[in-house]
Amino acid sequence: MLLVSPWPGLEHQRILGKLQFACAPALPVGAESLPGANVRLTARRLLTPDLVIVNCPGVDTAAYAASEVLLAAEIVSPSTKMQDRILKRAVYAEALIPFYLLVEPGDENIATLFERQGEDYEPIAKSENGELRLTRPFEATLRL
Repeated sequence: MLLVSPWPGLEHQRILGKLQFACAPALPVGAESLPGANVRLTARRLLTPDLVIVNCPGVDTAAYAASEVLLAAEIVSPSTKMQDRILKRAVYAEALIPFYLLVEPGDENIATLFERQGEDYEPIAKSENGELRLTRPFEATLRL
């Protein structure tokens, strides 16, 4: 199945910029954040998260292996609500990606960080007043 979504819009891009800018100085040595990088989940499944944090900085590749991804982030768009909330969350968990960040744009952008526990993700942090405080996979405060 091939899923193609329309361009997400400027607010989506603004949130993406804020996420990348906030994550960059907090990343552990040996990690890199990249917007729109391809991730090969299986031999036949490839997704392009809005933002990925990989554990192999500087690698020039058409697609990162899921094992190289520490965190996949998706910013919900009107046309991708179901895919981001359900489908992508499930396939990222199945691919053993340790962390999943879901951002829901709105009057107050809401972000939830999930950590893979068992076969699924469990929420471990949720934004308050437009800020998401992370203690894992690295310490950071993301202002959305």
